[in-house]
Amino acid sequence: MFHMNDVLALSSGIFPIIIVVFSIILHEVAHGYAAYIQGDETAYRAGRLTLNPLAHIDVMGSVIVPLLAFFTAGTFFGWAKPVPYNIHNIRSRFGEAFVAAAGVLTNIFLALITGIIFKVLVSQGLLTIPLGQALFTIIIVNVSLAFFNLIPVPPFDGMSILQGLFPRLHINSQLVYSPLYLIAAILLASVLYGMFMPYVFGVVQSILL
Repeated sequence: MFHMNDVLALSSGIFPIIIVVFSIILHEVAHGYAAYIQGDETAYRAGRLTLNPLAHIDVMGSVIVPLLAFFTAGTFFGWAKPVPYNIHNIRSRFGEAFVAAAGVLTNIFLALITGIIFKVLVSQGLLTIPLGQALFTIIIVNVSLAFFNLIPVPPFDGMSILQGLFPRLHINSQLVYSPLYLIAAILLASVLYGMFMPYVFGVVQSILL
């Protein structure tokens, strides 16, 4: 018989890291594609609309941070090299907000589709422990990435979405991308993530059970 506790116990090893890396890549490609369909070819010309990991991997955000987060706290988050885009090429009024939200929406979509597959297989009695482990990992990784990136702390997507919706909300980019600020932002986001993510996990598990 399939039990959720078995899946929770088995969701470890290298597979979650692979899912983290490719979920981050899809997140970044979504940003670039959202800009592309609105008239900006910056990411396309930079070779960033690809699933090739070498085009996206940031050593710190795509390798070191995910590994540390997973093996120390059992959480899943990280980032890739930001996808470049030119706001002046975006055609629609809220295009910048759409570009900022595209990555998060992609992670939510992946979690939703995988969750539906999970529920269908459970209802039909077809879900094995290894398959359940794989599906559950995909869901948790993408929910985690969506939640972490939605935290409204610059330069995460949550703040970028707000800036896209409210253009007068100006943040000094030199400050945001300074090393000391980035460390502080990651620490703050990690604290908020740690405070609220257990409740999000609880909701996800209640839906899947």
